[in-house]
Amino acid sequence: FQMTTLGNLTPSSTVFFCCDMQERFRPAIKYFGDIISVGQRLLQGARLLGIPVIVTEQYPKGLGSTVQEIDLTGAKLVLPKTKFSMVLPEVESALAEIPGVRSVVLFGVETHVCIQQTALELIGRGLEVHIVADATSSRSMMDRMFALERLARTGIIVTTSEAILLQLVADKEHPKFKEIQNLIKASAPESGLLSKV
Repeated sequence: FQMTTLGNLTPSSTVFFCCDMQERFRPAIKYFGDIISVGQRLLQGARLLGIPVIVTEQYPKGLGSTVQEIDLTGAKLVLPKTKFSMVLPEVESALAEIPGVRSVVLFGVETHVCIQQTALELIGRGLEVHIVADATSSRSMMDRMFALERLARTGIIVTTSEAILLQLVADKEHPKFKEIQNLIKASAPESGLLSKV
């Protein structure tokens, strides 16, 4: 019998994973502009809250590096990969170096390939995974939506950027609350997630 995963987040036990937000995907991925702007918010939030960030790039020689709008300043790791999952040996070592890491906040592309495979590997290692629905997409909305549904059924938490950032500060008395509030003043774009509603 599995307990429901409550998904409480605290900065000291959280790592952000930014997956393959690369130039070559720009024309192909649905709502890529929206995804980039939300990814940028998340990384600004991570910097404000001192949360480590791990970034991968799928075959950057062919697909280009991470898009310029995404500021990788202070990222703990930026790694090239050919495997779909972000769980590379270097990533495993980096996770082992972060004391008490319990939760991974995961976003990027494509939802049904690299995000899905990364999430399943992480949950298999006993980590709690939060997928930021408004910061992940695919070339096809069908693939994206079915992946999010499948992952949710696996006990992975499918949530939004604003929910995550506010969960991490937890209290309006938090010293960084004002700065985080500024990041979310304008609501995140819907990136097509409400087309079914």
